[in-house]
Amino acid sequence: MSLPARLLVIDDDAAFCRILVRHLQRAGVDTHVAHNASDALAAAATFAPDGVLLDLKLGADNGLLLIQSLREMRPQARIVLATGYASIATAVDAMRRGAWNYLPKPFDIDALARAYEQPSDVAPAPAEPPSLRRQGWEHMQRVLAECGGNVSAAARVLGVDRRTLQRRLAKKPVRERA
Repeated sequence: MSLPARLLVIDDDAAFCRILVRHLQRAGVDTHVAHNASDALAAAATFAPDGVLLDLKLGADNGLLLIQSLREMRPQARIVLATGYASIATAVDAMRRGAWNYLPKPFDIDALARAYEQPSDVAPAPAEPPSLRRQGWEHMQRVLAECGGNVSAAARVLGVDRRTLQRRLAKKPVRERA
């Protein structure tokens, strides 16, 4: 398994970044960390990464919206979108925007290395269709991404109150019953 020689880690969780960078440096990877969109774009311009590990939620910023800018700045860099809010809709959206692969959190270094080896074929189809509640959650995420992360605009499109949408988005995704 091979990791990129130069990896830009874009994540707003400082503790996660410290631990990840420590493991990456032990594996011989030259790393640079950015915690928001503006720092990420500046780092991509100066650091010249071979790979980018991009978090979906960057505080007020949306990682999906950074993919195109990163692709334009560093077309050879492989971008892996990592998130604790994994969904098929988000994975498909990330691939359409130009991400190399998609990685649900938590992950280990071996999973990260595999994510950089070959492009994703976007998650395999589930054995049974997702529940109506899960589809609703994924739809809210998709509309929010299409509205550029603007909660008020997404609420208007969905026909719900902005505060209601904010509460629903703050919750974890609906888990499927086993």
